[in-house]
Amino acid sequence: MESTHVLVFSESSIIVKGLEIQLKDNNIGYLIKDPLNSGVLAGFGSFGKSVELYILQTDLDKATPIIEAYKAEINS
Repeated sequence: MESTHVLVFSESSIIVKGLEIQLKDNNIGYLIKDPLNSGVLAGFGSFGKSVELYILQTDLDKATPIIEAYKAEINS
């Protein structure tokens, strides 16, 4: 079976960490893409502060209410 990941959230690493914890608590798998940290490890810099959080397309329906509630919480 083919797995397709979709980008669902992009923000600073500390903000993404909060959503990561909530997804983990709800048994939803995720991937984190951190271009800044990856650039440092590879020996070159990268501008920006956005860390990207991806989930499987099949988990999107389950994760959407959690993501939306988290966005509302951080924007209030």
